[in-house]
Amino acid sequence: MRDLSADTRLLSLNAATVRKRWNLSEIIDGCARHQIGGIAPWRDQIADCGLDKAGRQIRDAGLRVSGVCRGGMFPGRDAASRKANIDDNIRAIDEAVALDAECLVLVVGGLAEGSKDLAAARAQVEDGIAAVLEYAKINAMPLAIEPLHPMYAADRACVNTLHHALDICDRLGSGIGVAVDVYHVWWDPELEAQIARAGANGQLLAFHVCDWLVPTTDMLTDRGMMGDGVIEISKIRGWVEAAGFDGQCEVEIFSAENWWKKDPDEVLKTCIARHQSVV
Repeated sequence: MRDLSADTRLLSLNAATVRKRWNLSEIIDGCARHQIGGIAPWRDQIADCGLDKAGRQIRDAGLRVSGVCRGGMFPGRDAASRKANIDDNIRAIDEAVALDAECLVLVVGGLAEGSKDLAAARAQVEDGIAAVLEYAKINAMPLAIEPLHPMYAADRACVNTLHHALDICDRLGSGIGVAVDVYHVWWDPELEAQIARAGANGQLLAFHVCDWLVPTTDMLTDRGMMGDGVIEISKIRGWVEAAGFDGQCEVEIFSAENWWKKDPDEVLKTCIARHQSVV
């Protein structure tokens, strides 16, 4: 495993972690000030900042873009809505390319509005990815499917395991892989084997870290800082790195009642300390 004990360059900050107190320009400045090596902006933040301005500021700060959040959300109630979702993913690819991102993260979407047909939603996800994959390949932008915890199957992502995500990757071919977010996959008894499978096929594109709190009081906005919960983060990083991943560790924390209320500079200092001691 890589030694992170004195490292900040292999740390990337997902911009959601401090989004309640800082806009994207402030987040970029904060990463540069704390010598954090990378950033993962969200598309709404990019739009608020302006794509050209965001790109210039990120490059001037010397930051890597570990990923852009997010594409996906493919299922729709009818052909027109599914086409609109595909068009939005084409725009997301363009934005990721403009920022020199290392991947575009796909949160694939859940059930279509008014539907209970999970199999249909999963088919629409695969069809949607297939519809944008060639454009992504032409533009050299890897697509990273992020399987989410099963509690999000209805509304955010009907792909919930690495096994399922990698099956999709294998069917679709090159240009696509996975984002391993420990919050979503730590519980999976197949995790080590599926990480090894992804690595063997060059499909490990991103690694996201935070922690699972016990109890968790909100299924979306109560993620923990690394070391405050029950995930064996370092063990999972060992599996990911043994499988060939050499990218940044991206901290992504949604925390409405804790970290989002704290001073962002203190949050970044804590992220660095935990990156060096826990991750």
